[in-house]
Amino acid sequence: MDLNAYRIMWVMVFFDLPTETKKEKRAYTDFRKALLKDGFQMFQFSIYVRHCSSRENMKVHIRRVKAALPEKGLVGIMAITDRQFEEIEVFDCRAEKKAAPLPQQLELFF
Repeated sequence: MDLNAYRIMWVMVFFDLPTETKKEKRAYTDFRKALLKDGFQMFQFSIYVRHCSSRENMKVHIRRVKAALPEKGLVGIMAITDRQFEEIEVFDCRAEKKAAPLPQQLELFF
């Protein structure tokens, strides 16, 4: 058993935000841009994921997501281990599709 697979974490953010008005569209765009700026990548529409090297690092990114929450809408945050993430099955209609590998992120600390 690889202990790293249980130490390395993935943060998944899934959201359903209103986009009826200009203000709501702006809030949606700002939230999405905040996720991208923090290193999240689109997994599916309105589902973004980020690789975290540790549980401590995961907590930092969850705090950043919470700080960027829009006024309206539904946002979910889920943390899973690397081992759990690799068990995700992705289908394109009825055909099983291999999930596109997300690039490893290099984290530099100054």
